[in-house]
Amino acid sequence: MSPLSHTPLSYIPSPPVSGIHIGPLFVHFYGLMYVIGIALAVLITQRRLRASGGDPSIVADVALWAVPAGIIGGRIYFDITTPAQISPHTWWGAFAVWNGGLGIWGGIAGGALAGIWRLRRHGVPFASFADAVAPALLVAQAVGRIGNYFNQELFGKPTKLPWALVIDPAHRPAGYAAYRTFHPTFLYELIFDLALAAVLVWLGHHAKIKPPGLFALYVTGYSAFRIFEESLRIDYSAHFLGLRLNTFVATALTIIGVIWFVLSQRRPPVAATSRAETSAEGGTAADEVAGAPDRGREASEAGASAGDEGAAGEAQSGPGEGDAGIIPDTSGRRT
Repeated sequence: MSPLSHTPLSYIPSPPVSGIHIGPLFVHFYGLMYVIGIALAVLITQRRLRASGGDPSIVADVALWAVPAGIIGGRIYFDITTPAQISPHTWWGAFAVWNGGLGIWGGIAGGALAGIWRLRRHGVPFASFADAVAPALLVAQAVGRIGNYFNQELFGKPTKLPWALVIDPAHRPAGYAAYRTFHPTFLYELIFDLALAAVLVWLGHHAKIKPPGLFALYVTGYSAFRIFEESLRIDYSAHFLGLRLNTFVATALTIIGVIWFVLSQRRPPVAATSRAETSAEGGTAADEVAGAPDRGREASEAGASAGDEGAAGEAQSGPGEGDAGIIPDTSGRRT
């Protein structure tokens, strides 16, 4: 592969700045995009939960714990898998998330664990919540990819395509200093994330998918796309058997997602089954309670009928053989 001799006629320029100054503070666009993405994810999830009959107030509590856990998990994954990319090269560089470097797999794992813990504390089923949050996560990821543009990271191989991205020399990987334009893989993912989010929303309205089927499709779809994306990226990564480590992670999660989706659709919906059993038990008890007065009336009528028959029998038979010639004493009766 030879260096590109010229810049293509059309291209995406590199950003002139990576943030803005607000008084004494410097606000990184990378961090700002993550804040916006998280806020959108919370709002979308609340709306979807409300529409499905859930409690939207639980979303804020889950986000309060899941977001920090996701950031910590994402940074740990990044530091372990790409230690050479840690910047600056100081003892605190491993914590400098504002410079970029959050591994999506670690972020999802950390956020999911914290979210499941909070849902269990509130007695909320994971499956229905997961389906509500799946499209919202994709929107958050898409917005976060805009931050990668301002950091000039997550780009791919050199290209002359009309949408090629110009990368400043300071951000070009070793061996690519002679190249000027590259695949904007972060943009490819942004577009894919929004498209997959729209598909999941459509499926939720038009297909009878049992929870957590939509979340399983999110894991499957996003992981499958990452296999393609990893084939284009040239930033540093740990390799195994000649392939980027994330390629193996994405492949494994794609397979797991497919199996998870199939199994989730074969199981009867737990919530519906529980409601049916409760309704059946309630109906049986109500029938028993409603039937008690009828059985009481039947018993009373049977007793009264037996009493009437006994009295009638005595009146018809008159004095018995043992009572012959005895005149009954009527002095104590009222006339």
